[in-house]
Amino acid sequence: MSTPEFCVFTEPQQGATYDTQLAFARQAERSGFDGYFRSDHYLKMGEHYSGEPGPTDAWTTLAGLARETTSLRLGTLVSSVTYRMPGVLAIQVAQVDQMSGGRVELGLGTGWFEAEHRAYGIPFPSKRFDLLEEQLEIVNGLWSTPRGSSFSFEGAHYQLENSPALPKPAQDRVPVIVGGAGLKRTPALAARFATEFNIAFQPEDVVRDRWARAAAACEAIDRDPATLKSTVALTTLAGANEADLARRAEATGVDLSSFREDHTFSGSASEIVDRAAGLIEAGAERIYFQLMDMTDLDHIAYIGEEVLPQLR
Repeated sequence: MSTPEFCVFTEPQQGATYDTQLAFARQAERSGFDGYFRSDHYLKMGEHYSGEPGPTDAWTTLAGLARETTSLRLGTLVSSVTYRMPGVLAIQVAQVDQMSGGRVELGLGTGWFEAEHRAYGIPFPSKRFDLLEEQLEIVNGLWSTPRGSSFSFEGAHYQLENSPALPKPAQDRVPVIVGGAGLKRTPALAARFATEFNIAFQPEDVVRDRWARAAAACEAIDRDPATLKSTVALTTLAGANEADLARRAEATGVDLSSFREDHTFSGSASEIVDRAAGLIEAGAERIYFQLMDMTDLDHIAYIGEEVLPQLR
Protein backbone atom coordinates (compact mmCIF):
# COMPACT_ATOMS: atom_id res chain seq x y z
CA MET A 1 0.00 0.00 0.00
CA SER A 2 1.26 3.49 -0.86
CA THR A 3 2.03 6.06 1.81
CA PRO A 4 -1.22 7.83 2.75
CA GLU A 5 -1.74 11.50 2.01
CA PHE A 6 -3.13 14.09 4.41
CA CYS A 7 -5.05 17.20 3.34
CA VAL A 8 -6.92 20.05 4.95
CA PHE A 9 -10.50 20.63 3.84
CA THR A 10 -12.13 24.01 4.40
CA GLU A 11 -15.55 25.68 4.13
CA PRO A 12 -14.82 29.30 3.15
CA GLN A 13 -18.48 30.15 2.47
CA GLN A 14 -18.91 30.33 6.25
CA GLY A 15 -16.91 33.57 6.17
CA ALA A 16 -13.34 33.73 4.84
CA THR A 17 -11.64 36.19 2.54
CA TYR A 18 -9.01 35.18 0.01
CA ASP A 19 -6.32 36.47 2.38
CA THR A 20 -7.68 34.27 5.18
CA GLN A 21 -7.53 31.26 2.90
CA LEU A 22 -4.03 32.14 1.73
CA ALA A 23 -2.75 32.30 5.31
CA PHE A 24 -4.47 29.00 6.06
CA ALA A 25 -3.03 27.28 2.97
CA ARG A 26 0.48 28.55 3.64
CA GLN A 27 0.28 27.28 7.22
CA ALA A 28 -0.89 23.90 5.94
CA GLU A 29 2.08 23.82 3.59
CA ARG A 30 4.52 24.72 6.39
CA SER A 31 2.93 22.09 8.65
CA GLY A 32 3.52 19.25 6.21
CA PHE A 33 0.08 18.69 4.70
CA ASP A 34 -0.14 17.31 1.19
CA GLY A 35 -3.09 19.34 -0.02
CA TYR A 36 -5.54 22.19 0.48
CA PHE A 37 -9.10 21.49 -0.63
CA ARG A 38 -12.08 23.75 -0.29
CA SER A 39 -15.82 23.48 -0.67
CA ASP A 40 -17.47 25.13 -3.65
CA HIS A 41 -20.43 26.99 -2.13
CA TYR A 42 -21.87 30.51 -2.31
CA LEU A 43 -24.04 30.63 0.83
CA LYS A 44 -23.16 30.05 4.46
CA MET A 45 -24.70 27.18 6.39
CA GLY A 46 -25.93 27.15 9.97
CA GLU A 47 -26.69 29.93 12.43
CA HIS A 48 -23.27 30.11 14.09
CA TYR A 49 -21.58 31.72 11.08
CA SER A 50 -22.39 35.13 9.65
CA GLY A 51 -21.03 34.40 6.19
CA GLU A 52 -19.39 37.84 6.22
CA PRO A 53 -17.82 39.33 4.20
CA GLY A 54 -19.38 37.00 1.63
CA PRO A 55 -18.36 33.99 -0.45
CA THR A 56 -15.30 33.57 -2.60
CA ASP A 57 -15.37 31.66 -5.86
CA ALA A 58 -13.59 28.33 -5.55
CA TRP A 59 -11.69 28.32 -8.82
CA THR A 60 -10.76 32.00 -8.59
CA THR A 61 -9.36 31.27 -5.14
CA LEU A 62 -7.46 28.21 -6.30
CA ALA A 63 -5.96 30.18 -9.18
CA GLY A 64 -4.53 32.63 -6.65
CA LEU A 65 -3.25 29.86 -4.39
CA ALA A 66 -1.68 28.17 -7.40
CA ARG A 67 0.71 31.13 -7.65
CA GLU A 68 1.23 31.62 -3.91
CA THR A 69 1.95 28.07 -2.75
CA THR A 70 4.61 25.66 -3.94
CA SER A 71 3.85 22.07 -2.97
CA LEU A 72 0.21 21.66 -1.92
CA ARG A 73 -2.24 19.76 -4.07
CA LEU A 74 -5.16 22.14 -4.69
CA GLY A 75 -8.75 21.26 -5.44
CA THR A 76 -12.46 21.29 -4.72
CA LEU A 77 -14.42 18.89 -2.57
CA VAL A 78 -16.57 19.25 -4.55
CA SER A 79 -17.67 21.59 -7.34
CA SER A 80 -21.33 21.41 -8.32
CA VAL A 81 -22.37 20.63 -11.89
CA THR A 82 -24.96 23.39 -11.60
CA TYR A 83 -22.38 26.19 -11.37
CA ARG A 84 -20.38 25.91 -14.59
CA MET A 85 -20.82 24.59 -18.08
CA PRO A 86 -18.47 21.63 -18.55
CA GLY A 87 -16.49 23.19 -21.39
CA VAL A 88 -15.82 26.30 -19.32
CA LEU A 89 -14.98 24.19 -16.27
CA ALA A 90 -12.45 22.16 -18.26
CA ILE A 91 -10.76 25.39 -19.39
CA GLN A 92 -10.72 26.83 -15.87
CA VAL A 93 -9.24 23.73 -14.27
CA ALA A 94 -6.65 23.26 -17.03
CA GLN A 95 -5.53 26.87 -16.66
CA VAL A 96 -5.24 26.65 -12.87
CA ASP A 97 -3.32 23.40 -13.29
CA GLN A 98 -0.85 25.19 -15.55
CA MET A 99 -0.61 28.07 -13.06
CA SER A 100 0.20 25.62 -10.26
CA GLY A 101 2.75 23.58 -12.19
CA GLY A 102 0.50 20.53 -12.18
CA ARG A 103 -0.94 20.43 -8.65
CA VAL A 104 -4.69 20.69 -9.29
CA GLU A 105 -7.48 18.16 -8.69
CA LEU A 106 -11.15 18.44 -9.60
CA GLY A 107 -13.86 17.20 -7.29
CA LEU A 108 -17.21 17.15 -9.05
CA GLY A 109 -20.67 16.38 -7.71
CA THR A 110 -24.37 16.91 -8.31
CA GLY A 111 -24.81 19.81 -5.90
CA TRP A 112 -27.43 19.76 -3.15
CA PHE A 113 -27.81 23.18 -1.49
CA GLU A 114 -30.92 24.58 -3.16
CA ALA A 115 -31.03 27.75 -1.05
CA GLU A 116 -27.76 29.08 -2.46
CA HIS A 117 -29.04 28.53 -5.97
CA ARG A 118 -32.10 30.63 -5.17
CA ALA A 119 -29.96 33.27 -3.46
CA TYR A 120 -27.75 33.81 -6.51
CA GLY A 121 -30.15 32.97 -9.32
CA ILE A 122 -28.51 29.68 -10.28
CA PRO A 123 -30.83 27.08 -11.85
CA PHE A 124 -31.31 23.96 -9.72
CA PRO A 125 -32.70 21.15 -11.88
CA SER A 126 -34.20 18.14 -10.17
CA LYS A 127 -32.31 15.49 -12.15
CA ARG A 128 -28.66 16.32 -11.66
CA PHE A 129 -27.06 12.87 -11.81
CA ASP A 130 -27.40 12.89 -15.58
CA LEU A 131 -25.64 16.27 -15.66
CA LEU A 132 -22.83 14.84 -13.54
CA GLU A 133 -22.35 11.85 -15.82
CA GLU A 134 -22.17 14.02 -18.93
CA GLN A 135 -19.87 16.58 -17.31
CA LEU A 136 -17.46 13.88 -16.17
CA GLU A 137 -17.35 12.46 -19.70
CA ILE A 138 -16.82 15.90 -21.22
CA VAL A 139 -14.05 17.22 -18.96
CA ASN A 140 -12.11 13.96 -19.22
CA GLY A 141 -12.71 13.88 -22.96
CA LEU A 142 -11.51 17.44 -23.52
CA TRP A 143 -8.34 16.93 -21.50
CA SER A 144 -7.47 13.59 -23.10
CA THR A 145 -8.07 14.61 -26.73
CA PRO A 146 -4.69 14.65 -28.52
CA ARG A 147 -3.33 18.03 -29.53
CA GLY A 148 -4.33 18.84 -33.07
CA SER A 149 -7.49 16.76 -32.80
CA SER A 150 -11.00 17.89 -31.87
CA PHE A 151 -13.61 16.69 -29.40
CA SER A 152 -17.34 16.43 -30.04
CA PHE A 153 -20.09 15.28 -27.71
CA GLU A 154 -23.79 14.76 -28.20
CA GLY A 155 -25.66 14.31 -24.96
CA ALA A 156 -29.11 14.95 -23.61
CA HIS A 157 -27.90 18.06 -21.76
CA TYR A 158 -24.69 19.20 -23.45
CA GLN A 159 -23.49 19.28 -27.04
CA LEU A 160 -19.94 20.13 -28.10
CA GLU A 161 -19.03 20.42 -31.77
CA ASN A 162 -15.43 20.19 -33.01
CA SER A 163 -13.92 21.66 -29.87
CA PRO A 164 -10.15 22.22 -30.15
CA ALA A 165 -10.03 20.80 -26.59
CA LEU A 166 -7.62 23.47 -25.38
CA PRO A 167 -5.93 24.41 -23.15
CA LYS A 168 -4.32 21.22 -21.89
CA PRO A 169 -3.53 20.79 -18.19
CA ALA A 170 0.08 20.57 -17.06
CA GLN A 171 -0.58 17.05 -15.76
CA ASP A 172 -1.05 14.16 -18.14
CA ARG A 173 -4.31 13.55 -16.27
CA VAL A 174 -5.92 15.88 -13.78
CA PRO A 175 -7.10 13.76 -10.84
CA VAL A 176 -10.90 13.68 -10.71
CA ILE A 177 -12.70 13.07 -7.41
CA VAL A 178 -16.20 11.62 -7.19
CA GLY A 179 -17.73 11.14 -3.77
CA GLY A 180 -20.90 10.30 -1.96
CA ALA A 181 -22.61 7.57 0.00
CA GLY A 182 -24.95 6.44 -2.77
CA LEU A 183 -25.26 2.69 -3.13
CA LYS A 184 -25.07 2.13 -6.88
CA ARG A 185 -24.83 5.03 -9.27
CA THR A 186 -22.14 7.01 -7.43
CA PRO A 187 -19.67 4.10 -7.20
CA ALA A 188 -20.36 3.28 -10.85
CA LEU A 189 -19.59 6.86 -11.93
CA ALA A 190 -16.40 6.84 -9.88
CA ALA A 191 -15.32 3.59 -11.52
CA ARG A 192 -15.92 4.98 -15.00
CA PHE A 193 -14.56 8.50 -14.69
CA ALA A 194 -12.67 9.21 -11.45
CA THR A 195 -9.21 8.71 -10.05
CA GLU A 196 -10.48 9.03 -6.45
CA PHE A 197 -13.60 7.93 -4.57
CA ASN A 198 -14.28 9.93 -1.42
CA ILE A 199 -16.65 9.23 1.47
CA ALA A 200 -17.27 12.11 3.88
CA PHE A 201 -18.80 12.34 7.37
CA GLN A 202 -19.88 8.69 7.59
CA PRO A 203 -19.29 5.94 10.16
CA GLU A 204 -16.49 3.51 9.39
CA ASP A 205 -18.78 0.64 8.41
CA VAL A 206 -20.42 2.84 5.75
CA VAL A 207 -17.00 4.01 4.54
CA ARG A 208 -15.80 0.43 4.14
CA ASP A 209 -19.01 -0.63 2.39
CA ARG A 210 -18.90 2.20 -0.16
CA TRP A 211 -15.24 1.60 -0.92
CA ALA A 212 -16.09 -2.05 -1.53
CA ARG A 213 -18.94 -1.06 -3.84
CA ALA A 214 -16.61 1.18 -5.84
CA ALA A 215 -14.08 -1.64 -6.10
CA ALA A 216 -16.80 -3.98 -7.36
CA ALA A 217 -17.90 -1.35 -9.88
CA CYS A 218 -14.32 -1.18 -11.15
CA GLU A 219 -14.16 -4.95 -11.54
CA ALA A 220 -17.46 -4.93 -13.43
CA ILE A 221 -15.87 -2.79 -16.17
CA ASP A 222 -12.49 -4.58 -16.05
CA ARG A 223 -10.74 -1.73 -14.28
CA ASP A 224 -8.15 -2.53 -11.64
CA PRO A 225 -9.71 -1.32 -8.34
CA ALA A 226 -6.23 -0.36 -7.15
CA THR A 227 -6.27 2.50 -9.69
CA LEU A 228 -9.18 4.19 -7.87
CA LYS A 229 -7.91 5.95 -4.74
CA SER A 230 -10.05 5.36 -1.62
CA THR A 231 -10.32 8.44 0.60
CA VAL A 232 -12.24 9.74 3.59
CA ALA A 233 -13.08 13.16 5.07
CA LEU A 234 -14.08 13.89 8.67
CA THR A 235 -14.67 17.10 10.60
CA THR A 236 -11.83 17.68 13.06
CA LEU A 237 -11.27 19.22 16.47
CA ALA A 238 -7.81 18.58 17.91
CA GLY A 239 -6.02 19.89 20.95
CA ALA A 240 -3.33 19.09 23.47
CA ASN A 241 -5.82 19.41 26.36
CA GLU A 242 -9.50 19.78 27.12
CA ALA A 243 -9.25 23.57 27.30
CA ASP A 244 -7.96 23.72 23.74
CA LEU A 245 -10.73 21.43 22.56
CA ALA A 246 -13.43 23.39 24.40
CA ARG A 247 -12.16 26.68 22.96
CA ARG A 248 -12.16 25.30 19.42
CA ALA A 249 -15.59 23.75 19.84
CA GLU A 250 -16.99 27.09 21.03
CA ALA A 251 -15.37 28.90 18.09
CA THR A 252 -17.11 26.59 15.64
CA GLY A 253 -20.45 26.46 17.44
CA VAL A 254 -20.53 22.75 18.28
CA ASP A 255 -21.21 20.85 21.49
CA LEU A 256 -17.95 19.11 22.28
CA SER A 257 -19.43 16.03 23.93
CA SER A 258 -21.77 15.40 20.98
CA PHE A 259 -18.99 16.12 18.51
CA ARG A 260 -16.75 13.51 20.11
CA GLU A 261 -19.50 10.90 19.85
CA ASP A 262 -20.10 11.61 16.16
CA HIS A 263 -18.17 10.49 13.09
CA THR A 264 -15.28 12.89 13.57
CA PHE A 265 -11.62 13.24 14.37
CA SER A 266 -11.61 14.65 17.89
CA GLY A 267 -9.37 14.82 20.92
CA SER A 268 -5.66 14.68 21.51
CA ALA A 269 -3.02 13.77 18.96
CA SER A 270 -3.00 10.17 20.16
CA GLU A 271 -6.79 9.87 19.87
CA ILE A 272 -6.76 11.20 16.33
CA VAL A 273 -3.81 9.00 15.39
CA ASP A 274 -5.69 5.93 16.61
CA ARG A 275 -8.79 6.81 14.57
CA ALA A 276 -6.84 7.72 11.46
CA ALA A 277 -4.64 4.63 11.69
CA GLY A 278 -7.75 2.47 11.75
CA LEU A 279 -9.03 4.10 8.58
CA ILE A 280 -5.66 3.68 6.90
CA GLU A 281 -5.66 0.01 7.88
CA ALA A 282 -9.13 -0.24 6.33
CA GLY A 283 -7.80 1.16 3.06
CA ALA A 284 -7.74 4.97 3.24
CA GLU A 285 -5.12 6.31 0.85
CA ARG A 286 -5.87 9.93 1.65
CA ILE A 287 -7.46 11.57 4.69
CA TYR A 288 -9.07 15.02 4.65
CA PHE A 289 -9.21 16.85 7.98
CA GLN A 290 -12.13 19.27 7.73
CA LEU A 291 -11.19 22.37 9.73
CA MET A 292 -13.93 24.94 10.16
CA ASP A 293 -12.15 27.85 11.90
CA MET A 294 -9.84 29.22 9.23
CA THR A 295 -8.36 31.83 11.58
CA ASP A 296 -6.98 29.17 13.97
CA LEU A 297 -3.60 28.52 12.37
CA ASP A 298 -2.35 26.85 15.56
CA HIS A 299 -4.94 24.12 14.95
CA ILE A 300 -3.33 23.23 11.62
CA ALA A 301 0.13 23.39 13.13
CA TYR A 302 -0.84 21.06 15.99
CA ILE A 303 -2.16 18.40 13.62
CA GLY A 304 0.78 18.80 11.27
CA GLU A 305 3.39 18.58 14.02
CA GLU A 306 1.79 16.12 16.45
CA VAL A 307 -0.47 13.88 14.33
CA LEU A 308 0.95 13.55 10.83
CA PRO A 309 4.47 12.38 11.80
CA GLN A 310 2.94 9.43 13.69
CA LEU A 311 0.90 8.38 10.65
CA ARG A 312 3.69 8.54 8.05
